Amino acid sequence: MTDTRVPLLEARQVSRLFPVRGSGGLFRAEQMQRAVDQVSVAIHPGEVLALVGESGSGKTTLGRMLLGLTAPSEGAVLYKGHDIAARAGDAARTFRCEVQVVFQDTGGSLNPRRPIGQSVALPLRHNLGLDERTSLREVDALLDQVGLPPAHFRGRLPHELSGGQRQRVGIARALASKPSVIIADEPVSALDVSVRAQILKLMFELQRERQLAYLFITHDLGVVRAMADRVMVMHQGRVVETGDADTVLNTPAHAYTRQLLAATPVPDPSRQL
Repeated sequence: MTDTRVPLLEARQVSRLFPVRGSGGLFRAEQMQRAVDQVSVAIHPGEVLALVGESGSGKTTLGRMLLGLTAPSEGAVLYKGHDIAARAGDAARTFRCEVQVVFQDTGGSLNPRRPIGQSVALPLRHNLGLDERTSLREVDALLDQVGLPPAHFRGRLPHELSGGQRQRVGIARALASKPSVIIADEPVSALDVSVRAQILKLMFELQRERQLAYLFITHDLGVVRAMADRVMVMHQGRVVETGDADTVLNTPAHAYTRQLLAATPVPDPSRQL
């Protein structure tokens, strides 16, 4: 059945080409590698879409194009029906506010010399134009919402926090701009199993409370089962299967999806999926 809803964020037949290292020369044309090859994706308001595939499948490159951090070599990325490449001024600022990212690297995504209260305040000041007093109140509210008591955490540096606490800061910083869409690139893959569950529970609660749309970029099918409404499977830069989460996970149509499912660890190794 064709989905007739208007997408919030979408890519239309996007490709991204990168030069092959060492190719080309005085009499040879430079060879190009398609990291993403003619991919279309649509994210609708309030839904959770999981983008699944092994390392090198093109997931992160597609995510960067949707964020406007990498320009597509072919095709277009649209936000609310408008090409993001044509946005400027207020329109570009609105896109930066409403489409946010949570990174995998909880340490590298935060300034090591800036207290976390200042890191969360930065988008409040630059994106929303809040004054210092108002932004400080909002910082405390955001830290409290992600389970970090402000009086204890706002003045601490990133190295003084655990990985799970730093990821909570990353989520608070993403929420600061009042986004409609959050692109989460392997947001729990670097965390311990027990901490993963806490962060996923937090993100699930925030998604329901704020009616956020999520794009979860992951290779962890446990995350997909816990969070996703729909699943898109990528392999070698192409989409090989897409559909609602229950259908894709329980009755996969493509051989590559079945291989991913077969490789998923289970509590009892003697029991097959």
